[in-house]
Amino acid sequence: MQQLSGLDATFLYIESNRAPMHVGGVYIFEPSKDNERFNYYQFRDFIESRLHISRVFRQRLVEAPLDMSHPYWIEDPDFDLEYHLHHVAIPQPGGSQELLDLAARIFSRTMDRKRPLWEITIAEGLNIEGIPPNSFALITKVHHAAIDGGSGAEMMGALLNPSPAKRPKDNEEHHYWESERIPTGIEIIARNYIKSVGTPVKLAKFLYEAVGNTIDVAKEAITKWIEPPPMPFTAPTTLFNAPVTAHRIFGGANIPLERIKKMKNIAKTTVNNVVLAVCAGALRRYLKDKNNLPKKPLVAMAPISVRSEEDKGAMGNKVSAMLVSLATNEEDPFKRLMLIHESATSSKVYSKAIGADKIMDLVPSELAALAARLYTKSKVVEYIRPIYNLVITNVPGPPIPLYMGGAKLLNHYGTAPLIDGAGLLMVVFSYAGAITISATSCRELMPDLDKFIENIYESLDELEQALQVIAPASQ
Repeated sequence: MQQLSGLDATFLYIESNRAPMHVGGVYIFEPSKDNERFNYYQFRDFIESRLHISRVFRQRLVEAPLDMSHPYWIEDPDFDLEYHLHHVAIPQPGGSQELLDLAARIFSRTMDRKRPLWEITIAEGLNIEGIPPNSFALITKVHHAAIDGGSGAEMMGALLNPSPAKRPKDNEEHHYWESERIPTGIEIIARNYIKSVGTPVKLAKFLYEAVGNTIDVAKEAITKWIEPPPMPFTAPTTLFNAPVTAHRIFGGANIPLERIKKMKNIAKTTVNNVVLAVCAGALRRYLKDKNNLPKKPLVAMAPISVRSEEDKGAMGNKVSAMLVSLATNEEDPFKRLMLIHESATSSKVYSKAIGADKIMDLVPSELAALAARLYTKSKVVEYIRPIYNLVITNVPGPPIPLYMGGAKLLNHYGTAPLIDGAGLLMVVFSYAGAITISATSCRELMPDLDKFIENIYESLDELEQALQVIAPASQ
């Protein structure tokens, strides 16, 4: 048994039918060279042979009565792979829009907490321009309580590898797995009581580390004359800063990485800052067309992984976060990029002070659950300013092609949870010389998300022109 951290448990407490708390993705594959069509049974056998690589696959939740303890992960005694795999055909004509619409419907649904919290839907019948015939897609869902961006990459690493060989060598070994008995509610409470004895020591240690980190951050900020980042609850309100609905909408843009790198080199900044500037330009265009562009700059929350080497292979979230001004009030694209560069630099310094996971570990489970559910049910965001306007998360991927059972991964689009007050989320994923920028929202808040995706491409062109970059031929 392994108890969830306070931060991981919060993703369970805040979940509702309006706001499923899973991360996911759409992975598009071309078939292996010796297979003309996708074979579901071969795929199922392949998944089964890889279950030992990630703990997420066979661990389920056990929740305490009345939230008197954070839940625990146990090895599911009733694990059945068939409950986690679904096989469908893409609605015709089978283009990108039909695939992403299908993914949006799948992302809209919560998962059964009495089973391991992941699902894979295999979708056949793709008919996308530039994609080989008989290609297929995987639509994945994993609960955010189980993974963050870092551990999510490790989970997909169980399925993907740099070799086109159908069977990785480690599949030749037999891997032993042992299930666990489901504990009673009394056993969980008793176990948590024993563990809680150490809470005063943990609190003292946390306060000592927090004070030390804060002093170090203050010294660095003063020495380097760094302005503080945006504060929570200072972001302006936009049309997507409202209570979310259950109807997800999903889209994505695919950009050659070389275009981003050229701009990064000219501006002497980072790839991440250029991507933020492209997203900021798209937001400015979209909101301006809606007569909803605030005078104050929008604020993005960017998760930062603090997963160490020791944490590799562990479930759950190891994250901090930084708030970045997107300078959407600045009309000039180059000046906007430089303002984002300055804000991101200051946010990275200040984000070292306290980690979100450490704070939540000290909040009693009953209080955390009550606060999370009150936040969701009361729709308090209708009466206060947003903590931030949207989440933009960057997940770096490998620069080389990956394969799954001999099938080559062509494209990947990502999603993550929406919460009340932040009805737009963007996932940036780099892979094999390309970057995808995915957007997730609600149909009621951003019914024309396809227009926003167009704005991403327009913002890219605008920034290139401002930096006097000659864009390569479109791919």
